[in-house]
Amino acid sequence: GQVPCGLICHPDDKHVVYPLGFTVVIEELDSKKQTFLHGHTDNVTCLDVSRNGDYIASGQVTFMGFKADIILWDCQQKKFLAHLSLHKGKVEAVAFSANSLYLISLGGQDDDSVIVWHVEKREFLCRSPASARRAGNASILLASSCRDELFVTAGNETLRVWELDLTTRKLNPTECPTGKLKRVITCAKMTDDDNYFFGGTSSGDIIKVNVNSKTMVEHGPKKKFSMGVTALLLQKTGDLIAGTGEGIVALCKGSDYRVTKKIEVQGAVTSLTSRGQGSEFLAGTSECRIYQIHYPEFQEELLAACHKEAVNDIVFPVGTSDLFVTCSKNDLRVWHTPARKELIQITVPNLTCHAIDITRDGMRIISAWDDGQIRAFVPKSGQLVFVLQHAHSGGVTAIAATSDCKRILSGGGEGLVKVWEVHQKTQKLRAVLKEHTSTVSCIKMKKDERECVTSSHDGSCIIWDMVHFVRRQLIVADTLFNCVCYHPGEYLILTGGTDRKIGYWEVFDGTGVRELKGSVSSSINGMDITADGAYFVTGGDDHLVKLWDYNGGKVTHTGVGHSGKITRLKICPGTKSIVSVSADGAILLWKYP
Repeated sequence: GQVPCGLICHPDDKHVVYPLGFTVVIEELDSKKQTFLHGHTDNVTCLDVSRNGDYIASGQVTFMGFKADIILWDCQQKKFLAHLSLHKGKVEAVAFSANSLYLISLGGQDDDSVIVWHVEKREFLCRSPASARRAGNASILLASSCRDELFVTAGNETLRVWELDLTTRKLNPTECPTGKLKRVITCAKMTDDDNYFFGGTSSGDIIKVNVNSKTMVEHGPKKKFSMGVTALLLQKTGDLIAGTGEGIVALCKGSDYRVTKKIEVQGAVTSLTSRGQGSEFLAGTSECRIYQIHYPEFQEELLAACHKEAVNDIVFPVGTSDLFVTCSKNDLRVWHTPARKELIQITVPNLTCHAIDITRDGMRIISAWDDGQIRAFVPKSGQLVFVLQHAHSGGVTAIAATSDCKRILSGGGEGLVKVWEVHQKTQKLRAVLKEHTSTVSCIKMKKDERECVTSSHDGSCIIWDMVHFVRRQLIVADTLFNCVCYHPGEYLILTGGTDRKIGYWEVFDGTGVRELKGSVSSSINGMDITADGAYFVTGGDDHLVKLWDYNGGKVTHTGVGHSGKITRLKICPGTKSIVSVSADGAILLWKYP
């Protein structure tokens, strides 16, 4: 949702293309079937689809001084075609020419150059500095609607029309003066006849420029849009649709751009793309939402939504794989697995939820928040049932509920583990277990609930007696433990942490039985084991989901797809699929195994 003009409807009107972290996703709108294009080594920053629908081009960001790749993809066969590497640091924008002969690319602030590539030959044609020395940086690239040799760049007080001279292999820019008007252009659209183009500005107005005379014709409206114009769409009727930073999608008519219809969406509008013969269009927002808007009635319908911040935890209700709950900053969300659709969003503004659990009867979602409070919600309606005030001074970081739904275990940032008794109308503190000296990262209960295990960043895992509330065993290692789980037989526990190792430990006396190298380079953040104990999955900072043979101690399958570090993952009840969540806000469903 953060990539400008990142949501593009394919010319066949059946698919949409958008970036997700390191990946480019092609999604069929009706069946929701997704195809993933892997090849980038860092976040995708720009995207374009050729007019004939045969090619996709995507550019990325990289470390300063290193080359940032543009990848050319075959859209029909959904495969990699070529790497185009000349820009440094970041590719700001890419655009195919009118007949898909050339690909034009614009470098970022440190690169500041325009490059033209030949698509069929996959080779470099010519290069030029993007903006004059006295002007600001160019960030917008707009290809002509009719001519392959013409395109426009715009940005911070810079506006240029370029022509490609093939005989000399040179680019000839012409400055477009805007008079006393000083503007930062944030989006642009060209008319089908190539005579004019429109530019949306960060000041909240729209300018119209004559391509032939290279002069500004008009600008408006008089009452500017709040938080700038962030996306534009030109309809066949000549009407202009503007998306703003405030989350308004407005229909503008006439030379004074008066607003005749408008709707409000969640988040700043970052993309507008038409679908069909102009009867509807799609809007993408910075809150990771995709809307379908019917034209000319101007009624919106939510197609897709997701978290925009890091997802911290995921949990399935007992015995069903059709629903699961995830938590992030500001909200919890309940998802329907078969439809891959959000059912309920429970919002708590400006707070981060670190962990969640669902009671065995499925009547409560128990959540741990960074303000030190434990909140319980009804899953069906999202209604708040109770709040445990001031549960932990360092924020609540781990949580678990007993099967009779009468006790809650919570762990805090200060290292305390607390046992709460929950009744119909009252909640009270039953016991405080004070052994850990740092953040409690995970709590797991034994089936009979006479025992539990907690892991902490102080390098210890403690097995507790839940009848007398005393320590039974202490497991110490030179690591920050991030996750722990019981083997279904409950005679062993598995641990994972920052030392990249997976540990097998005896529950009876806390001795180490076995140690596996869980990752080559980074910490293990999440772990789950199958109901029969034959396999377990891990995920961590290396972005990989790994399925392990429990007895053999070897990786049997690896899943590549995440762009951020994996925070938690779960095998669904019935072991049909694995769901993993990551710091880039993605929720990925994997086929098991």
